[in-house]
Amino acid sequence: MTTTETNGNRPATPTPLLRNAASLLVVRDAPGGMEVLIVRRVERANDRSSGAYVFPGGTLDVQDKGLHAHAHGLDDASASERLGLPAGGLDFYVAAVRECFEEAGLLFAYGRDGRLQSPHELGAAGQALLREAVQRGGPGLAHACEQLGLRLAADRLAYHSYWLTPPGLPKRFDTRFFVAIAPEAQEVVPDGSEIVEHRWVRPAEAADPASGLPMMHVTRRTLSAIAQFDSAEACFAYFSRLRGIACIMPRLATGAAGVRPVMPNEPCYAEIGRIDPDGKVHGRYELAPGVPVQLSGRVWRVTANNGSVMTGPGTNTYLVGGGARNEWAVIDPGPDDDEHVRAILEAAPGPIRWILATHTHVDHSPAAAALQAATGATVLGRSAPAGQWQDATFTPQRELAHGERIALADDCTLRVCHTPGHASNHLCYLLEEEKTLFTGDHVMQGSTVVIGPPDGEMRAYLDSLAALQDEDLEWLAPGHGFLIARPQDAIRILIRHRLQREAKVAGALRELGPASVGELVVRVYDDVPPRMHPVAQRSLLAHLIKLRDDGKAREANGVWSEVTA
Repeated sequence: MTTTETNGNRPATPTPLLRNAASLLVVRDAPGGMEVLIVRRVERANDRSSGAYVFPGGTLDVQDKGLHAHAHGLDDASASERLGLPAGGLDFYVAAVRECFEEAGLLFAYGRDGRLQSPHELGAAGQALLREAVQRGGPGLAHACEQLGLRLAADRLAYHSYWLTPPGLPKRFDTRFFVAIAPEAQEVVPDGSEIVEHRWVRPAEAADPASGLPMMHVTRRTLSAIAQFDSAEACFAYFSRLRGIACIMPRLATGAAGVRPVMPNEPCYAEIGRIDPDGKVHGRYELAPGVPVQLSGRVWRVTANNGSVMTGPGTNTYLVGGGARNEWAVIDPGPDDDEHVRAILEAAPGPIRWILATHTHVDHSPAAAALQAATGATVLGRSAPAGQWQDATFTPQRELAHGERIALADDCTLRVCHTPGHASNHLCYLLEEEKTLFTGDHVMQGSTVVIGPPDGEMRAYLDSLAALQDEDLEWLAPGHGFLIARPQDAIRILIRHRLQREAKVAGALRELGPASVGELVVRVYDDVPPRMHPVAQRSLLAHLIKLRDDGKAREANGVWSEVTA
């Protein structure tokens, strides 16, 4: 079955209904460490998990509601609260128990004497009744529980994780994973229909792609999530206490290695959700040089082939505009690179009328001259100050003022925001209609910005960040990296990081006494690889200058010390 949903102005598209499912991680202690049960699914056409190793589990069944009365130690209200559901949470617990018995022959149920019951203890007739009950068209597990006096051990299951299948697949599953310690004196017996083989494996070894075990992405990630535990009891106890479990929904994206799932903690995840919410797989998990990416009806991005330790994956050039005249502005033309200029010209959906620079560092503005020669566009921005790493060739035809608005089309307006700190002439541009801020190097993805005196100034940088907190923003479009969602959270994190680093600088001055920048950087940036210390020294000096201006540090002949009252 499918349903229909719309997204923005796109036509309605059929969306597969989510199938509720439950899966059980059965763990046990063994010589050499904890093991977990994985079972191999039968080979079937049109089944994404065909022949793969999975955990016992499957979709919820209509009979699971009837099993509530036979669940021990957990009612629906408590189960639903743990799973963050208004009702029906116990369905997932009993489904996990039912599926584990159906597929692997492991029974999590208490007998009349209150002990976990082994199927062998039920005798041949009891075992036959259980098997018949769970078969398709059988009387159901509730019937077997009534006849045999069994109560399903829902209290022996700890909630582990919550996964949604990526959008765009023909079948999507809403799956809750649970952990349980293997019942004693029971043997795994694959049903031969759904499951044809089983293995007890150490999680870390099985999760390693070198194991050669075919498995789904979710299975490998879940194995990795329990690899830290030394014992089954420790694993169960940890997840028994865990609360507030968030949903994990990978997204499908493409790149040099083909299509793969992208996890929520990956830098590209938010952008993919914005430009490809339906899972059509036109989002990318890498910033490929020269490949144009449409971010909205008004915005395209082309990344330069200048990736390095300082520029990350490369400098982003943005094309912004459209409207009735189909005219476009280029934000940050990038380095002096003929291939990049060619890629910008080929990506432009219409004539380029404006060239804007966020600042004049050599990875952001030098291509302006070649791009202007090719298009006749008006160059806007602020002239380069004197100093290292500056592009002296950048000559704007007009200097932009803070607060100035540039109308690129009737419904496409850029507002200029002067944001000194990384560079004294640094500008951000706010696309008002989309609440998207093009940040240049003011905010970067995945790393903090270098503040290099004398042109870079830490106090100005912090003040510029604070000023942006008054803006209504929905996205950041950085000069390096993917689109960033939750802009104000990102800005708050940057401010907190800088203040924490400042406190660390002050602490180092207090502990070391008079010290040079070279001595301080080892203490203050002990969380940064030594090869990056020469770069870190620039930001360290900016912090020291701010502390000096605040009356908290002094410098004499290259030696810094704390100022005490």
